[in-house]
Amino acid sequence: MIDPLTSLDAARFGVYVHFPYCLSKCPYCDFASIVARQIPEARYAEAIARELELRIAAVPSLAGRAVESVYFGGGTPSLWDPTHVRRVLDLLRARLWIVPDAEVTLEANPGAADAERFAGYRAAGINRLSIGVQSFQPATLAFLGRSHDGAMAERAYAAARAAGFDNVSLDFIYGVPGQTLDQVREDAVRATGLGADHLSAYALTLDRESLAEEVPLARRLARGEVTLPPDEEVLQMQRTVRDVYRAAGLLRYEISNYARPGRHSRHNAAYWTGGEYLALGTGATGFILEPEGTGGVRYANHRSAERYLVQVEQDSLPVASVETLTARELFSERVAMGLRLSTGIDLQATCRAFGEDYAPRAKVVEALVTGGLAVQDGPRLLLTDRGADVHSAISARLM
Repeated sequence: MIDPLTSLDAARFGVYVHFPYCLSKCPYCDFASIVARQIPEARYAEAIARELELRIAAVPSLAGRAVESVYFGGGTPSLWDPTHVRRVLDLLRARLWIVPDAEVTLEANPGAADAERFAGYRAAGINRLSIGVQSFQPATLAFLGRSHDGAMAERAYAAARAAGFDNVSLDFIYGVPGQTLDQVREDAVRATGLGADHLSAYALTLDRESLAEEVPLARRLARGEVTLPPDEEVLQMQRTVRDVYRAAGLLRYEISNYARPGRHSRHNAAYWTGGEYLALGTGATGFILEPEGTGGVRYANHRSAERYLVQVEQDSLPVASVETLTARELFSERVAMGLRLSTGIDLQATCRAFGEDYAPRAKVVEALVTGGLAVQDGPRLLLTDRGADVHSAISARLM
């Protein structure tokens, strides 16, 4: 569905399912994940089923809602046997309504064992695969604690295509200690050479304030044991990735995401355009609008897998926190997220929707356009490449 404020095709209601188990913990990862040699696959699937029922019991209006995207994230969802993934999808179809053209994504590691399951996931109903490559460079992969190498990543991509996936995304990280600009360029060229439909490229973030939990690399950084590349160098890496991807025909539809026409992530676009999402599983975060449309509720589940399982098995919602967002807070999020998108945001309409005054922001908009940081495309305000480099500062001014 097209979001009227950003003119971007985005899911308006999606489901996120978090699978927390991994074979090893990456030193930069702050997601809710746990290392486990024996994964309680069936028990976890049953817990997801129970939580779904508890959520619907708490909010009866969820029953039968049209679901436009489903996303299995982690952790490492590609460790979950396809039979359990199929069961979860069948439950969602029975209690909600997954529309026929819904985008159904599963995150996967490039390991050989994971790739062996790709055909099973496709048969279970997954139609989009997101493979966490991060880099093709041996030194960068070693620093990030990744167990695969570049050749394994390429084989995983080939396996995804062989399994019938016509929508494959690859994820990368830049700004890693010791990483050079040439290596980032080589990663970008090699990635585009594979022919992926979607590429994500994020700068490594170790700022304690932005992390959900303190990670080993953040502690090493605080002790002075590692040093991140200078900001200007990281910015140059971002620009290099942008230029290589664009030259290969990928559209930069969001500051860190590139896709071939029609292949952008409709699920992630829901987050960026104020859509609703039901979240299930350990550490999952969901967002539901209030009926009157003046605010919304964001909730987060417990990050401990065992605590999550026990609480759900006792027929209790595994909620760690609940936050009620005001219209003002939702407005700020829509502005910040909307300006990350290549389609920008209709700022005047956004102000009207959330009861904000556009008049004092008009001069800021004029200054941004005059300074070459933004352009006006009809009613929408779009950041230029220069503006995207200072996105946070611009968003703050408009809020």
